Amino acid sequence: MTPGFFASLVLGASMAATSVLTLALTPTHKVAASRAQFTLERLVPTRFGNWHIDDSVLPLSPDPGQKAQLDALYDQTLARTYVNDAGQRVMLSIAYGGDQSKQLQLHLPEVCYVAQGFAMLQEHGGRLATRFGTVPVKRLVARQNARNEPITYWVTIGDRAVMSGVDQKLQRLAYGLSGRIPDGMLVRVSTIDLDAGAAWKVQDRFVNEMLDALPARDRVRLLGAVTAAAGPN
Repeated sequence: MTPGFFASLVLGASMAATSVLTLALTPTHKVAASRAQFTLERLVPTRFGNWHIDDSVLPLSPDPGQKAQLDALYDQTLARTYVNDAGQRVMLSIAYGGDQSKQLQLHLPEVCYVAQGFAMLQEHGGRLATRFGTVPVKRLVARQNARNEPITYWVTIGDRAVMSGVDQKLQRLAYGLSGRIPDGMLVRVSTIDLDAGAAWKVQDRFVNEMLDALPARDRVRLLGAVTAAAGPN
């Protein structure tokens, strides 16, 4: 056997082994396929606490180019504005995707807003305390002309709410190594207010009242089972 022929054999065997290993580590089972079906329209009540839908103000909508991209990322979306008895308004946007593999990742608000001409004035992590556990969130402030919009959002990957970025990637990786493709949810609330601190307090109160109004199975959808399990049923 010549050295060249032996080297070719080793190279061929290595390539074959790599292909087999790649195939073995490629997740194929979608977590969403084993979950009960649901619709966002029915999951979130139109009225809870002292909040009800206000059709006069709509959350930020994607432009046509973004909409085509989001339609490929998400299976369901929900966009509503709620108003309470004090006249405070909170815009709620939820997006659900049954496939959160590397190719189909959640489209984050800091990307979406900037793509539509907003300046991102603030961006930092935070913790939103609820009766059902503490949720890792992102706090943003986006501005376009006179519109100043403080934003709070969180992301769930599979059964856990995670901070966007590294934690999100690690959670996807953990699912991938187990042969599963996780689903994902992005929940965003925002208000139009020059006082970001006051706006975030209103948003936190809104989120807590919304969660209090949901049955346990629906809280799990929004918070992830790990977070939702920390609180009462």
